[in-house]
Amino acid sequence: MTDLPPPGPDCAGCAARDAEIAELRERVARLERLLSRNSENSSLPPSSDDLPGRGLPRKQRRAAERAARKRGKQPGAPGAAMSWAVPDEVIDHHPAGACGCGADLAGAEDLGVARSCQQVDIPEPAARRIQHDLHKARCGCGREHVAARPPGVPDSPVSIGPGLRALAVYLLVYQHVPVERCRKLIADVAGARVSDGFIHSCLAKAAAVIADVVKLIKALITAAAVAGFDETTLRAGSAGQKKYVLGAFTEKLTALFLGERTLASFRTFGILPKFTATYIVAAYIAGPPGKARRALSPPGGF
Repeated sequence: MTDLPPPGPDCAGCAARDAEIAELRERVARLERLLSRNSENSSLPPSSDDLPGRGLPRKQRRAAERAARKRGKQPGAPGAAMSWAVPDEVIDHHPAGACGCGADLAGAEDLGVARSCQQVDIPEPAARRIQHDLHKARCGCGREHVAARPPGVPDSPVSIGPGLRALAVYLLVYQHVPVERCRKLIADVAGARVSDGFIHSCLAKAAAVIADVVKLIKALITAAAVAGFDETTLRAGSAGQKKYVLGAFTEKLTALFLGERTLASFRTFGILPKFTATYIVAAYIAGPPGKARRALSPPGGF
């Protein structure tokens, strides 16, 4: 509806017109709310979803959208086409068997490559066992010296290398693979037998390595002009036990902390208690319609 001219002074007809328009707009908004109700967002039965004018439930709407999409790559999606590249290995294949004349093709004249086919593959899984021999040398003065251990090699007869540790951290943190499945996957893919304790130690060592980076991220979020904060529950530990993941975010930075929904956890996280700029809270406590309360601040405040 286009904007109407302002009412004239002491114009009873204009005032009545504006009142009627306001009432019509309210009725339209009420009808739109009623028509948007379905079995998913109200107590209406599923059979009412087919009534004329009813909005489709989310599941049916998504199913219809999926059915309308064409097969294959969608417009705007990044491509992943296979392309020709310099090979890492070339395997020559020569004709074998007998010619129609009866001669053995093993003695035929080689005329060069007629056609090439590339195939992308990975080598068979096999962990490499690297032995570091620390040699001893004697100087002309008679003093003996032993080579120093390379960086990253612990002072023990057998240890796990950095590549295998990095794989364990990648599976745990980025791919969210549970510890037991991570151990089995490493055994199947890399051919290395490791323990659950080793995988846990990889996570602890990785956290120690990036401790300074985490401090920097938290400091930058604390100093940001605008930041968002959120919390969510996470099942951790024994069955039925849960913890809270506290999160602080800017457009480019994210910091997460696993703890409890207590004042001590918020203070240990160390961002929101010191934050003095504009903050956006994404968690709410359910309440009466239009009366939801922000639920991020812990009991007792900071």
